[in-house]
Amino acid sequence: QVQLVESGGGLVQAGGSLRLSCAASGRTFSSFRMGWFRQPPGKEREFVASIRWSDSSTYYADSVKGRFTISRDNAKIMVYLQMNSLKPEDTAVYYCAVRPVVSTNWGYWGQGTQVTVSS
Repeated sequence: QVQLVESGGGLVQAGGSLRLSCAASGRTFSSFRMGWFRQPPGKEREFVASIRWSDSSTYYADSVKGRFTISRDNAKIMVYLQMNSLKPEDTAVYYCAVRPVVSTNWGYWGQGTQVTVSS
């Protein structure tokens, strides 16, 4: 059974950086895409970034392009989200998720990690 465990959230000042980690287990992910989503206070969950495990192709939301970088470590089965130049509007609970490349259904989710950016 797939398990995703996020870590690395916290409180940071605007302009600062954080790196989120997602430890994945329970199967091989060679035909999967890994993603980061976030849910700001009082808002809907939104897509942040994704990476295809097999070739590391990436997609980003326009709001984070140029500031966030998603990457993966094949040996450790980890996915990272490096967040630079953080803004107060980046404050949210960040979730790691996974789906098969051939599906649009993000079927597996982590428990989330809180990121708070102070102004």
